[in-house]
Amino acid sequence: MVLEDNEGDSVFETQITEEHVETHYGNVHCIMTGTPKANLPVLLTFHDVGLNHKSCFDPLFIHEDMQEIIRHLPVCHIEAPGQHEGAKTLHDEYSYPSMDQLSEAVPAVLKHFGLCRVIGLGVGAGAYILAKFALNHPDMVDGLVLININASAEGLMGSVASKLTGWTHTLPETVIPHLFGKDEIDTNHDLIATYRHHITTTMNQANVSQFLRSYHSRNALEVERPVPGGSINVRTLKCSTLLIVGDNSPAVEAVVDCNSKLDPTKTTLLKMADCGGLPQVDQPAKVIEALKYFIQGMGYLSSASMTRLRSRTASGSSLQRARTHSRGAEEKRGRSHTDSMECSSNSDQISTTLRELACT
Repeated sequence: MVLEDNEGDSVFETQITEEHVETHYGNVHCIMTGTPKANLPVLLTFHDVGLNHKSCFDPLFIHEDMQEIIRHLPVCHIEAPGQHEGAKTLHDEYSYPSMDQLSEAVPAVLKHFGLCRVIGLGVGAGAYILAKFALNHPDMVDGLVLININASAEGLMGSVASKLTGWTHTLPETVIPHLFGKDEIDTNHDLIATYRHHITTTMNQANVSQFLRSYHSRNALEVERPVPGGSINVRTLKCSTLLIVGDNSPAVEAVVDCNSKLDPTKTTLLKMADCGGLPQVDQPAKVIEALKYFIQGMGYLSSASMTRLRSRTASGSSLQRARTHSRGAEEKRGRSHTDSMECSSNSDQISTTLRELACT
């Protein structure tokens, strides 16, 4: 279904519902924005460790370019148990759910709000949870946008290192390197101070520690790249998937590795140039544009609205001129991967569009 732009040009009033949804693995805090429609998917988000839906996604969702998407698609934010703002410390007898169990809490949320299909948007631990959910419930997922996903298990050395870090470092000192790269930590002091303050004052640190331990104890996603002529029963993501990572992110290698394990006909990888550990915070406009093209590819945004998007992001010049300029500069740089956006795509059209995005 293509949504024409005039469907949302009348008075736009957002309905917001905030609830604690009971699941088999504890209550999860959810924020539902907009009114679900039977013929449309819902944009479903899940945050990373040390963050909640506000600190993880607010820079994205309050951006003016994002309003076009949320005018057309309802949004449901899920927060893991005890991770919402003002959360009380979880009871001692409460066993914090594993990553697999958190993924199985998602269907209860969808049932509670009467949702049938989603486009998932997850970051870090949230990306892992939504990918696991899509593997087990493919009929409920139209598409996935996964930022900083690590599809591998922590590993023995990583697990030992995590435990040693937990013993010798405060929680913010443990979480910050998970969210941001070393260069960003060393140079972007204001951003790091903001998130350090958030973790220290807004989040319940005891609860965050449990979520962090759960993430460090995750299993591998056990996905396998299909081979032409090979088994048709290969376990992989069935939906269109967009992987996003900043080139200065600590998750670069993990995301590239995840891409190598997924179906190349359904997966697109965006490695964003000059971008830190949280692309949706560092470069929200670029992420929104990629998200719009991704959603349009599934038939949920009109080409008319995308034309205006191209006009805005080209800053008064055509994307063709920008692309030509970029190609010339690219030859001088020797195609350095740190100065451009790398993408591997499931179609020439998507690949071209994403390269145009890198040139703006």
